[in-house]
Amino acid sequence: MKLLIAKDSGYCFGVRDAVDLAYKTAEESGDVYMLGNIVHNEIVVNDLDKIGAKVVRTLDDVPDKKPILFRAHGTSTDVWNKAKDKGMNIIDATCPLVKEIHNEVKALELEGRCIIIIGDHGHDEVIGIASQVKKPIIVSSPEEAQNLRKMKKAGIVSQSTQTIENVQTIINIIMTKAFDLRFVNTICFPTKRNQQQLKDLSERCDVMLIIGSFTSANSKRLHQLALERNKKSYQVTCADEIESEWFNNAETVGITAGASTPDSIIQDVVRYCETLTNIQNEESHV
Repeated sequence: MKLLIAKDSGYCFGVRDAVDLAYKTAEESGDVYMLGNIVHNEIVVNDLDKIGAKVVRTLDDVPDKKPILFRAHGTSTDVWNKAKDKGMNIIDATCPLVKEIHNEVKALELEGRCIIIIGDHGHDEVIGIASQVKKPIIVSSPEEAQNLRKMKKAGIVSQSTQTIENVQTIINIIMTKAFDLRFVNTICFPTKRNQQQLKDLSERCDVMLIIGSFTSANSKRLHQLALERNKKSYQVTCADEIESEWFNNAETVGITAGASTPDSIIQDVVRYCETLTNIQNEESHV
């Protein structure tokens, strides 16, 4: 059996930098506090908790003079302003590509456009983007797009980890409803790259493994994209969840991982697969 591992699977640079900053701040300050999980991966969150990176519900839960780390997904303007008013020690781990979306959506609003954000309702990143403008409309599906009213001027951005297919379908619908439409493609490059590698591997391999937490929208999207091309595609959070019968009669197995999956978990899955039978292990260059 041959293992093909996606070249760029796992942590994107924004998540890696945020996690590294959390470790560094905890080491230097003794503790660091975060509003919600730094990434959508329970194993990473638990590891961080052990070294002093604590999750809290509100800014009021942060002890005096202790740092508050704003996560890679971005943070709402209300929370930013409150933290500044309280004179808190803010550690900004916002992904630079998410900050670009904030800038783009504000620029679209200045053009007098109705703002539409293609993204998941309630997702941390979408909440942060929406807070940058006054009356955003969040659209997660083609069905929601169909229900939009007609509008003269519209500006569209998307959550950075959306699938290209979902964004294209929604935009095609909105084009029939807006006279003057401007779309800024804010799907980030790591997402585009990882989705394309996943698609290529899914079509080449007998079995496809997607490693990532089921709380991660990014990982779940990768799994859905894989299933559309290969019915023997499975999402797992770690090696313990793999079932050996998935590989019966398989000659080629593809492995990729969501953007919030650390290298150590990917390596554990690869090592487990290598124990199943005679393995040829190679990194895919797709």
